[in-house]
Amino acid sequence: MTTLWDSIRIGRMNLPHRLAMSPLTRSRALPDGTPGEFAAEYYSQRASLGLLISEGTQPSEDGQGFPNSPGIHTDAHVAGWREITDAVHAKGGYLFIQIMHAGRMSHPDNTLHGRQGVAPSAIAPDAQIHTPTGARQVPQPRALSLDEIKSTVEDFRLAAARAIAAGADGVEIHAANGYLIQQFLSPNANTRTDSYGGSIANRIRFALEVATAVANEIGADRTGIRLSPGSHLGGIEEGANYSELYRALVSELAQLHLTYLHIAHNGDESLLKDIRSLWPGVLLVNRVNRPLELIGQDIEAGLADVSPVGRWALANPDFVLRLRSGHALNEPDPQTFYGGGAHGYTDYPHLEGIVQTSV
Repeated sequence: MTTLWDSIRIGRMNLPHRLAMSPLTRSRALPDGTPGEFAAEYYSQRASLGLLISEGTQPSEDGQGFPNSPGIHTDAHVAGWREITDAVHAKGGYLFIQIMHAGRMSHPDNTLHGRQGVAPSAIAPDAQIHTPTGARQVPQPRALSLDEIKSTVEDFRLAAARAIAAGADGVEIHAANGYLIQQFLSPNANTRTDSYGGSIANRIRFALEVATAVANEIGADRTGIRLSPGSHLGGIEEGANYSELYRALVSELAQLHLTYLHIAHNGDESLLKDIRSLWPGVLLVNRVNRPLELIGQDIEAGLADVSPVGRWALANPDFVLRLRSGHALNEPDPQTFYGGGAHGYTDYPHLEGIVQTSV
């Protein structure tokens, strides 16, 4: 039986266990999207988790959704991420940069350009978003033209190339949690009547084009993708046949031989089993509200190959050591999740008197 502590090879990486760090928005980048001064320390502190998946990182100006989120579309961004990847590698870890286009989940007050958000269709979600002046209703986005869809695919490709230039070990395409790619998947966010709307084949087209472009640019063995079937984040309602859509999407993605598929699991056990059977490669499964004592259950059952952790990793830079030794975990402080400086970011305590080894 495979366990949490067995080694695994993912793409070009040899990992000593089946844990990983989930992407976590921290909103501590500079206003222009360059990673902030404490980012290299934050990520490298958590290198023992092996595979670190970065916070959502916009591939273009129009891809930004939240204030002070990082980008990967300028030379300054590449230089900032290079400091992070060097620090993580020095501690023996690996870093995948998650490329995230927020689509309609944006607000003009959160960006330097102040433009209206973009989306598959001009439909505002029934959702709020954090802004510098507090929670605000997400405004109506502008529908992308066919030419703009093509240029957005190109933005993902170029962002992936820049991530590799910054020293990243790969990228994760964010196709989950109510952001642009999932907006194309969802019939309540995508009412297009062209080749990107209507049928399942049309609604999954954008996701497949992005994944293909990124894999062709940097290699399938350095490309992962994250999906969240059944998620309602960002006002998403995927409809009664959402499981049919995800079976079709995963079947098509499998033909690209990506290095991993990352599922944010929302409780559809039948669909998860189908995804496991349809996906020939490495499968990461992150269950919502999973108890700590069940962290390795999916791996032991053969439903997953890796169990990523989010808030536990945020509050415990030495999570691997604490889990293996049975020590208590630090409690995360929600007041410091987004924005700010070192407090609640790089100052969570390590275990005293025990040496933290790299992976």
